[in-house]
Amino acid sequence: MDAIDRVLIRELLRDARVTYQELGRTARLSANTVAERVRRLRSSGVISGYHAELNLSLLGRGLRLLSDVRLREAVDRAEFERGLAEVTQVIAAMRLTGDYDYLLQVACADPEEFEQVLDRLKREHGVREVRSRLVLHEVPLGLERLVDGPPA
Repeated sequence: MDAIDRVLIRELLRDARVTYQELGRTARLSANTVAERVRRLRSSGVISGYHAELNLSLLGRGLRLLSDVRLREAVDRAEFERGLAEVTQVIAAMRLTGDYDYLLQVACADPEEFEQVLDRLKREHGVREVRSRLVLHEVPLGLERLVDGPPA
């Protein structure tokens, strides 16, 4: 990956719908050359996909929480992870080291819905303990910072 690839990635992170022509103007390349570079970045796995960012508040899911989860001893982790797909309020999950097994990002309409999610996780998915924090504000740092150079 060279400096031009980094420019292309940074622009795609800002707007994944940018055209090859617009990318070409930014990188000072032809649209065909840009298209080939982006195809190469995709086929190598550097770019793994594209997505839309959603405003959860406008979707009625403005209450966001981070929940540390500890599972019961006998719970199969793969089964727990598959079961999370059924809990639509869980929008991200990360397996962790340390005192808790997982960190869940949860988006709900209100505290009552969050209480229902907690009860369901305990009843149906083998959760033993939960410690949650309310997200007040997310600091938009952006992934483009990662492509500005080699790891330190």
